[in-house]
Amino acid sequence: MLLANNVIVLDFETTGLSPDNGDRAIEIGAVKIVDGVIIDTFQSLINPGRRVNAFIEQYTGITNAMLRDAPSCQAVMDKFADFIGDFNLVAHNASFDKKFLDAEFALCKRHYSGQFACSLLLSRRISQQAPNHKLATLVEYHQLPTDGLFHRALADATMTAHLWLHQLTLLSDKSPGIDLAFDTVNKITRMPRAQINRYLTHL
Repeated sequence: MLLANNVIVLDFETTGLSPDNGDRAIEIGAVKIVDGVIIDTFQSLINPGRRVNAFIEQYTGITNAMLRDAPSCQAVMDKFADFIGDFNLVAHNASFDKKFLDAEFALCKRHYSGQFACSLLLSRRISQQAPNHKLATLVEYHQLPTDGLFHRALADATMTAHLWLHQLTLLSDKSPGIDLAFDTVNKITRMPRAQINRYLTHL
């Protein structure tokens, strides 16, 4: 059984919203969690092979000058594939990050075997009183650790890691003594809200 507290939490900064439109990753950040403890991190800029626009520069703080000497997709994704190993993966709004991971890995002929879970979808199920489910809002709402930096990959991945661990604590409180499997938590992200408490109490 693969536990939910053994995961890689990742975040991409990108040139735009979709690799289907030709957008590329410009930074990746990731945090490795083992037995509920952050034990390692990964961070790298990625040269996308073209200039980024002024909005992305302002939004992320990542400039064309910074990217000019950044390593290639191949160099970064080779190292990141090794970092992932066979771990399951977590991201906030995971469908976005999964699309970019799949696209960048395809370009570099690398692959991964883990499954994705989404902390945003989980928040919608178990933190329904939150004002919204944006990462910055949830960090403040749950009073999670933060260095105040947003829209840089490692900072966002680290905050998402703290959010994920907090979410696991909230779930564990409803199922004391149970080791939460990754598949169990992933199932909850897709479950109707009204069924969750009953499901947890019968694990």
